[in-house]
Amino acid sequence: MNEQYDGARALAKLPSPVGFTEGPRVLPLMPAEMQAALDPYMAMIVGYRKSGLSLNHIIGCPLDCGYCVRHFWGSFDIKTPHLLCPTSQATDMLVNHHAFQPNVTPIQLLNKATDPFLPGVRPHLFQVLHTLDQRGYTNHVLVITRFKVTEAGMADLESLRHLRVTLLFTYSGITDARVEPIAKSRITLTSIQTAAERKQRTGVVLYWRPIVPGWNDHPDTMAHVLDAGRDVDAIVFTGYYHKPENAAYLRGAGVPVPYGDDYHRRKVMPAELDAAVIAAWRASGIATPLFRKTSCGVAYAHAAPDYNGHWGVREICDICPAAQRQRCEADYREPTSADMDQVIARFGYHTAYLIENGHVWTHGLGEQRRYAIQHTLRHQIWELDQPHYLHAHGRSRHGHSPDPGETARFAALREEFTADARYTDD
Repeated sequence: MNEQYDGARALAKLPSPVGFTEGPRVLPLMPAEMQAALDPYMAMIVGYRKSGLSLNHIIGCPLDCGYCVRHFWGSFDIKTPHLLCPTSQATDMLVNHHAFQPNVTPIQLLNKATDPFLPGVRPHLFQVLHTLDQRGYTNHVLVITRFKVTEAGMADLESLRHLRVTLLFTYSGITDARVEPIAKSRITLTSIQTAAERKQRTGVVLYWRPIVPGWNDHPDTMAHVLDAGRDVDAIVFTGYYHKPENAAYLRGAGVPVPYGDDYHRRKVMPAELDAAVIAAWRASGIATPLFRKTSCGVAYAHAAPDYNGHWGVREICDICPAAQRQRCEADYREPTSADMDQVIARFGYHTAYLIENGHVWTHGLGEQRRYAIQHTLRHQIWELDQPHYLHAHGRSRHGHSPDPGETARFAALREEFTADARYTDD
C-alpha cells in the first residue's frame, strides 16, 4: 500500500506539462492516505450546489485551467483523475441522499474536480447516466465539459430515454495558454459543433465563462464566441471567481489579473461587462437565446420552466425569450408558510424564515440546505447574511453600485426577521 500510495502521490505532484494531457484510460482508486489528506469539501462525494445535487467521486484533472476552482481546496496539483470509490457505490450515494427526489432534483455529474469527458472519466459518467435512466428518472442532469465529445458519445447520450441531459460546453474565447492550455486547440469548438449537429433530446449549451476584462472582452472575441454558439440551444454567460488562491497562481504565471484584492465568494461580473455582453449578443444577429443563469439555459433547452425560480427576480429575465418567460410565469407560485414548514420538516432542517415577494429569507441553513428547498419549491431561497443586491443578479458587488437605500433596508430586514420570522420545532 505504501508503495502504491507513494507512486500515486508522485504522479499527482508532477509539474504541469506544456499544454495538457488526457490522463489515463483506466482510473486508479485514490489510496486512503491521499483521501484522508483532501480538503473536506473535495472529499464530499455528494453535495448540493445551486445548479443541482452534485456527484463527484473522481478527483484530478490534467487540463490546467489557471482559474480553476480546485485552487480553493488545495487539489489543483492532482492532475491524474482518481476514483474516491467505485462508481456503482457513488451512484447509490446519490440516489440515497436525503435531498434526492426522483424526477425533481436537478443533478450535476463530475463538475467539481475533473472533466467528465476525459478518456478515463467518460466510462464512469455513462455508467451513472445509464443507471439513472434505467430507473426511469426524468431529472435534469447537467454535464459540464470542455473536452472531446464525439459522434459515438452523442449517440450514447441520445440513447437515453428518460433523463433530461444537458451538455454545457465551457468556452470562453480566451487565447492565452497560461490561462487555458486547451485554448491552443480546437477541441472544445469541434465538440460543440459535433453535439449541435447531433442533438435531438440532449440539451446543448455554450457555457461562456469566465468573461474577464483584458482576457476575452474584446468585441472581436465576443463576436467569435457568439458565432460558436450559433447552433446550440442556449448560451449562458458568467464571470470569474476572483479569490486569492487562483489569483496568486495566475499572477505567478505572469497573467494580468483584474479586480485587485477585492475578493468575493460570488463570481465577478461588473455591470459594464454584463451590458457589453448583451450588446454584443444583440449585434451578432444570432438566434440563440442568451441567459444569465445556468438553470435558465438548461430549462430552456428542454422547454421547461426554470427550476431555481428566478422569475421571482424579474430583472434577470429581461433578455429571456418570450416563450421562456411565459413558461416560468405559468409555473411560478409563491410558497405559503405551510409549504415552507412541510419542506423543512421533510428534510429535517431547522431555520427561521420570512416570506417576501419573489423570495424567502432564511438564516443559518447553509447553501446545501437552501438549494434543496429551492429546487423543491422552484422558488428563490435566500440567506440573510448573504443578501442579493439589485442588478448584481446574485453575483459579487464588484462593479455594481448598490441602491443607497439597500443597506438600510437589509439592516431593517434583520430586525423584522428577528421579530416576525417563524420557527419550526420537532
